[in-house]
Amino acid sequence: MSPRNDRTPPRQGGTPPRDVHDPDGVRLQKVLATAGYGSRRACEEIIAAGRVEVDGVRVTALGVRVDPKKAVVHVDGLRVQLDTSLVTVALNKPLGVVSTMDDEEGRPDLRQFVADRNERLYHVGRLDLDTEGLLLLTNDGELANRLMHPRYEVAKTYLATLQGRVPNGLGATLKAGVMLEDGLATPDAYKVVDRTPDQSLVEVTLHEGRNRIVRRLFEELGFPVTRLLRTSFGPVRLGTLRPGSTRVLGREELGSLMAGVGL
Repeated sequence: MSPRNDRTPPRQGGTPPRDVHDPDGVRLQKVLATAGYGSRRACEEIIAAGRVEVDGVRVTALGVRVDPKKAVVHVDGLRVQLDTSLVTVALNKPLGVVSTMDDEEGRPDLRQFVADRNERLYHVGRLDLDTEGLLLLTNDGELANRLMHPRYEVAKTYLATLQGRVPNGLGATLKAGVMLEDGLATPDAYKVVDRTPDQSLVEVTLHEGRNRIVRRLFEELGFPVTRLLRTSFGPVRLGTLRPGSTRVLGREELGSLMAGVGL
């Protein structure tokens, strides 16, 4: 008999919870332990506390088994990556590096930064040659496709150094939208970090991925960008990662990234 999926009892006449137990699968606590959620005992406590969902069903029974290749598991609402062959890496792309794994013109490319990894990684979107900062690389094709799809509107934040001192009213102008040659551009957020009589440092967040949109946006307003650094991609932050360095995304930030695109 399959272990019972403990949930709040349905109302009279309601539909009982769907049985997600796979008798040929792996015990759920072992799956979670393999995914980095601690010892099996710790994972049993997570399950018993009602923090785990399998295919949309909350599971609290410790005997439930799942197929790691098919099951969709969430802990505290965040997707758990069960396929240990998949990896997502954050890179602080330096200036002068093209966003390709193998540049036909022989320019510095991304391959050098992940040459020590066995996985075949692909970059998620691009940063211009003269833009530095956070770039994601992954071998998870579904995740990459969703992160780049306009439907999911993943926000990206940049620090931009601008020529000239921006006026106090520039935020209102940006909020109203700026018309570019390929349509209206409206940042999600904007703030002035610092400014002098000759230049300004501003932070801007956009969910759009149009080519060179940050540079074109401020150029249109009369404040050319002299330096551009991407500091976040969705919930993933650049932090203290040095130029040319990489790090594998942690469990929580990967789960948040996946949740943000409906995985």
